[in-house]
Amino acid sequence: MKILGIILLCIVSLNILVAQGSQLKGKVVDANSMLPLSGANITLNGSNGVVSDKNGVFAISCNGESVNIKVTYIGYKKYENNFKCNENELIVVNMVADAFQLGNVEVTASSNFNKSQLEQASSIAKIDAVALNRSTGLYLDDAINANIPGVTMQRRSESGGQQINIRGYGNGMGFKGVSNNFDGQGVKMYLNGIPITDAEGLTVMDDIDFGTLSSAEVLKGPAGTLYGMAISGVVNLQSEILPQNTKAVSQEIMGGSYGLLRTTTRLGVAGNNSSLLISYGHQKSDGFMVHTNSEKDFVNLTGSFRLNDNQSMNAYLGYIDSYDARNGELTKAQYDSFDYSGNPRYIKNDAHSAVRTFRAGFGHTYRLNSHISNTSSLFGSSQSMDQSSAGGWTDKTPINYGFRTVFEKFFNLSDEITLSGITGLEVQKMNAFTQGFGMGADSTNLNNYNIITQIRSNQFTTNSTYSYFTQWTVSLPMQFAFTAGIGVSNMSLKLEDRLWALNNNHPNNNNLKVYENSYNNLISPTIALNKKFGEELSVYASYSVAHKAPISSNILIATTGEMNVGLKPEKGTQIEIGTKGNMLDNSLYYTVALFNTKYEDKFTTIAVANPENTATLYTYLVNGGTLNNKGLELMLTYKVIESNSNFIKLLQTTTNFTYSDFKYEDYQFEKVGKNSAKKDTTIIEDYSGKAVAGVAPYVFNIGVDFDTKVGIYGNVFYNYRSSMPYTSDGLNEASSYSLVNAKLGFKQSVSNFDFDLYAGANNISGAQYYNMVFVNQLPDAYIPGPNEINFFGGVNIKYNF
Repeated sequence: MKILGIILLCIVSLNILVAQGSQLKGKVVDANSMLPLSGANITLNGSNGVVSDKNGVFAISCNGESVNIKVTYIGYKKYENNFKCNENELIVVNMVADAFQLGNVEVTASSNFNKSQLEQASSIAKIDAVALNRSTGLYLDDAINANIPGVTMQRRSESGGQQINIRGYGNGMGFKGVSNNFDGQGVKMYLNGIPITDAEGLTVMDDIDFGTLSSAEVLKGPAGTLYGMAISGVVNLQSEILPQNTKAVSQEIMGGSYGLLRTTTRLGVAGNNSSLLISYGHQKSDGFMVHTNSEKDFVNLTGSFRLNDNQSMNAYLGYIDSYDARNGELTKAQYDSFDYSGNPRYIKNDAHSAVRTFRAGFGHTYRLNSHISNTSSLFGSSQSMDQSSAGGWTDKTPINYGFRTVFEKFFNLSDEITLSGITGLEVQKMNAFTQGFGMGADSTNLNNYNIITQIRSNQFTTNSTYSYFTQWTVSLPMQFAFTAGIGVSNMSLKLEDRLWALNNNHPNNNNLKVYENSYNNLISPTIALNKKFGEELSVYASYSVAHKAPISSNILIATTGEMNVGLKPEKGTQIEIGTKGNMLDNSLYYTVALFNTKYEDKFTTIAVANPENTATLYTYLVNGGTLNNKGLELMLTYKVIESNSNFIKLLQTTTNFTYSDFKYEDYQFEKVGKNSAKKDTTIIEDYSGKAVAGVAPYVFNIGVDFDTKVGIYGNVFYNYRSSMPYTSDGLNEASSYSLVNAKLGFKQSVSNFDFDLYAGANNISGAQYYNMVFVNQLPDAYIPGPNEINFFGGVNIKYNF
């Protein structure tokens, strides 16, 4: 009996030991070379953690029937899978290197690399290739305005003059009020890791080939910690990258209303360790209004090269020749009466924007060990730009170049605590030669366009920015994560007036030949807390700061030749709370964000009247009041059907909504006008408490995508934008509008060929709407879009070797 009891006790003890001491054994390898990865971090059910040995092998204790394994390794995509706890065989974890992933490039918005949206304590909106190509795919504003709440993109010509407004901040300061309609400021933009934004903070997008993008991301709100003077946010654009082991050539032809024609030729070769894609695109349009024709040529080369297990390189080369004619802004009376004949002064001056750009960037990633890696890049661009408008002609030849390096770190501090961080530096410099000219009639042909008649300005500018930063995230038990970081930005401006001698070469002259100023040690902290609830949802709160320094033209009072020494950088501060979810077995994804962003020391103008006080001699910038922007953003995607066996493979709805309550605080503007006695005088207008001009309070988008087993696919989208003020006094308002767009296509593979045939229609209801509204620039105001249904269609043929 005693022996039997001992045997039973041993059996029970053995069962307990087996239940508590089961092990899952595996090996972590590179998916391409199958070589082992030593020091990979393996966690079980989000808690217990081990590290792979020198042979990539690991063993981790487990219990229960099924366990969730997550593996991270710097330079590789995060691996996650479910296994049985009592697997008899050694499991193999294939890790895929970052450099060879397609469509998953993301803004490094926090210090945890390869994080999912649920782990990011900030508003990051991602657009994939499907969303980019729901319409023609040639105009980024179509995709952003329909898919990203809180962000508006406008353009002032058929395919140029683009501006991005993020949460109420988009444009710089102009001569007619609290906004500028001629350049993009406040947003930091990158293409394939290369800054599009120049060294003084101006972003020109005329020369970007939006038709070859594979993804776009927008980080909303001040992002000064990691990106310097990005006071309103960051936009990261990624060109198409070939997947591994692909050899293909393709030809796409698209045509549409108003003479639209786009041809794109691609040739790509990719193996296990390298990828090279060359594309040439030609794009033209007659425009739907007189003198709005556009023509562009794009040459792009992208490459990725894996040198060994620890090193990879990437490269981008691009040449763009872009021309967009302009017919000026319509007055309110013209727009209301559907008179789209344009502004005669613009047309007479042959108004246009021509940009020729060569852009290059080279990046190198080196993984020092399983905990630390470095990515460094060199970039540069050379441009030749000329443009004319009602005011005259401008030539500009900027050269931009710079360097960015980032160290990524990841450490397991314990079974439940990890620490990750990034530390880096970005430096950029620009030399630019700018000439301004007056225009007048061509006496040899008075019916021809006006020609250049005199030189007005000749300036050489040297601008530079540099920022250094560090940001860290500690992942804590119970799926908490705390992020903190700080960035320091600096800018120096130098403007040389090369026409100084024409008006100033006399004794006792005080006007300067060279104007210089610098803005240093602009500190931008970030603090964020994120809490995940399993793998389905998260909540977060964040605080962030960024700055925007004046540009070179702001520091010179051109009329008097004095330097504007008192101008301070603007400051943006944002508090945001939100939640994100990926629920119903990944069928439902949502984001909700509540934010309060304040832009302090916003630029405004002081008017200087003539001696008779009857007109404004000139204006200059000063720091004014504050924009107090409060808002709600909601995005929801629901996959009604997702199946590889059903006739309908995909049926999904996409909805987003934006509510903007943006107000001026302590904000004034000076101009010359009539007083109560109808006499000319300097008038101070107080905008405090009024709605920020140029922002629609309500924006709503809803759409449906579908795809079928036989290759038929399509979408229908509805866009609504409420009325909005476009002068800061609130007396002028742009009407609301709604757009309905649709696209239908058929794609199929036959032997080595892939075919894609499609057709679509925009503005199906024939609504009147605008592509851009100029803020505070009466009487000129509107750049209209086509007020009638317009069509497009095309075919893409691809041959796979």
